[in-house]
Amino acid sequence: MINRDRLVSTFLELVRIDSPSGQEEEIARHLTAELRSLGLTVERDTTGNIIARLAEEGQPILLNAHMDTVQPGRGVKPVIEDGVIKSDGSTILGADDKSGVAVILEVLRVLVEQDLAHPPLEVALTVSEEKGLKGAKGLDLTRLRAQEGIVLDSGGEIGTIVISAPSQDKIRAVVHGKAAHAGVAPEKGINAILVAAEAIAAMPLGRIDEETTANLGRIQGGTATNIVPDQAEIEGEARSRDERKLEAQVQAMTEALKKAANRHGATVEIDVQRSYSTFKLSEEDGIVRRAVAAARTLGLTPALVPSGGGSDANIFNAAGITTINISAGMEKVHTKEEQVAVADMVKCAEFLLAILEGIE
Repeated sequence: MINRDRLVSTFLELVRIDSPSGQEEEIARHLTAELRSLGLTVERDTTGNIIARLAEEGQPILLNAHMDTVQPGRGVKPVIEDGVIKSDGSTILGADDKSGVAVILEVLRVLVEQDLAHPPLEVALTVSEEKGLKGAKGLDLTRLRAQEGIVLDSGGEIGTIVISAPSQDKIRAVVHGKAAHAGVAPEKGINAILVAAEAIAAMPLGRIDEETTANLGRIQGGTATNIVPDQAEIEGEARSRDERKLEAQVQAMTEALKKAANRHGATVEIDVQRSYSTFKLSEEDGIVRRAVAAARTLGLTPALVPSGGGSDANIFNAAGITTINISAGMEKVHTKEEQVAVADMVKCAEFLLAILEGIE
């Protein structure tokens, strides 16, 4: 029932529309028109998200993907080689998450055109997911009636079902040292970059355990090579599917900063902000059971897996909407080698359709 050529055409059309995070207006207008042409009622919220509905009576299922992409994502020129869609190598492709958007559109078209039985659907296409799930966080969830949802924003074999994802804390620190002439009187200064470097060297980073990771992704400081830098800023994160482990990891990182500052007579300001919180589903949750059953009917191998990344599913689960995240076939995301196999997008669409057909 899935129209392969139409699905590919839709995906190619979407990736050619520039939509870096915070600049989704053009693709939102395009998708709004497409959804209305299928008979869905469509609205935009104040954050810029699209909320669309197909059928109103009964308990709806939420379908979600995000419209934005990471950079470099302007001027994408997709190419198809041996059934795999890539960019020309100068940009990302945008399969994260336009493969998910394209699959949702194709499934909606099949449901409408073939007049198939399905539960009422609420579709949330969000903005700025790549900037800390900002769109989902800004979504007025009181507008949604769904109690279960399906996010299409993961990789892996089709049939992969993410049932757990971590909490994430963002860490920003500013080290304050003391400026001095680097050649005349360096001993009179306190090198803020040195303090930050010692702190970073003392931090446990990378893969901490199977549930926990930590990273420092940005550091800057100083103004010139002949001035002892009086300020350095670092930004990082910690994630874990275990809240106690996350607390311990954040404490280890902040303590390393405080100790390094104390050793050198510097001071440090530390700000820790929660980005999103963990969720954990089980095989007994209804949407999980139906997804597993749908996979098996298609001859797919269902794989219930934890993830190390966050998605809009974190936000929906925190709001009480039991939500899984399924693979839309994307690979090597956030790189210029990003790709998606046409066959995987087709299988994902068949999988999503089977899940919906299995819901009474």
